[in-house]
Amino acid sequence: MEFDNEFEVPVPVDQAWEILMDIERIAPCVPGAELTEVVDDKTYKGKISVKLGPVALTFNGQTTFEELDVANHSAKLKAQGTDAKGRGGAHANVAFHMEPSDNGTKVIIETNLQLSGAVAQYGRGVGMVKDLSQQIISQFSENLKKNVIDAEAGTTTGDSGATTAETAAPQDTGTPPPAAAPVQVGGMGLKVIWNAIKRLFGAKDT
Repeated sequence: MEFDNEFEVPVPVDQAWEILMDIERIAPCVPGAELTEVVDDKTYKGKISVKLGPVALTFNGQTTFEELDVANHSAKLKAQGTDAKGRGGAHANVAFHMEPSDNGTKVIIETNLQLSGAVAQYGRGVGMVKDLSQQIISQFSENLKKNVIDAEAGTTTGDSGATTAETAAPQDTGTPPPAAAPVQVGGMGLKVIWNAIKRLFGAKDT
């Protein structure tokens, strides 16, 4: 299945690229994700947990950057993972690029996803998977702004002329943001299902 997503980063394109390429720093911003190993500068291992009501899924996998175009702020990567309890897996080819926007930078993501095993039964509809992926990306975007970008902006000069860093308690800027909680698909799941229902019967609306 193929689908597109996008989100915005409130900084210029060059800065957004530097931030998003710092995988160790941004990984904790992904809901339910944990970076477990840096294999090399293009290959990373990790896991991501999703809770669908009483069903908890944990995917252990690997992501590899296959193309990096710094000049055009674009990349292609391959991600694959298997459920820890053997209920199937996921394989994705992802391409993304960045472009300037009124709010800073827009990140546009194109995904080709294949699900296997019992996991495939949870995501039969492309629209449902897209809705869920956009929810996760939206949470990631919020976490990125709060835990990374706003943290950097804490050194800007205030009205008094003193920087926030001078007036606030010292912080270890090398410490990554706290890991995000597992994706809880409760209210989110209801929204995804409702969107699927609207698509199903939308053609009949007058």
